Amino acid sequence: FRSPYCGMILADFGAQVIRVDKTRNTMNVDTQARGKRSIALNLKSPSGVAILKRLSSRSDVLIEPFRHGVMEKLGLGPEKLMQENPKLIYARLTGYGQSGRYAKAAGHDINYLALSGVLSKLGRRNENPFAPINRVSGVSGSCLICGMGDIMALYER
Repeated sequence: FRSPYCGMILADFGAQVIRVDKTRNTMNVDTQARGKRSIALNLKSPSGVAILKRLSSRSDVLIEPFRHGVMEKLGLGPEKLMQENPKLIYARLTGYGQSGRYAKAAGHDINYLALSGVLSKLGRRNENPFAPINRVSGVSGSCLICGMGDIMALYER
């Protein structure tokens, strides 16, 4: 959810965004596909990795949505991709970052809200909190901050 939304924001502001899909995508309707082109790649195959490396070599920004260490296992971590394209802005939208106690844990919106204390503020006084019907932290937190960071890095460059 986070990377597609962030990419949509960048596309809305005029960026040329290429979404990388799985090759076996079953009836996935991406509601955040607005303004993007897409390519289906098997990143577990050498040819899929080679194509993504070629795309990254001439891209300004790569937004990575996976858990800690996944791109490194595929040979697509920032150290590898930035050898070919030193100006690449490698944005990581992992749940809990690359280091620290929760770095290797899967992240979900409800967990972020609970850990941050925001969840305790949702609901009525003297009642248990309730989960929001939308993804609060994913949209207002990580996606917007990542998109702004990408734009600022491009501006600085």
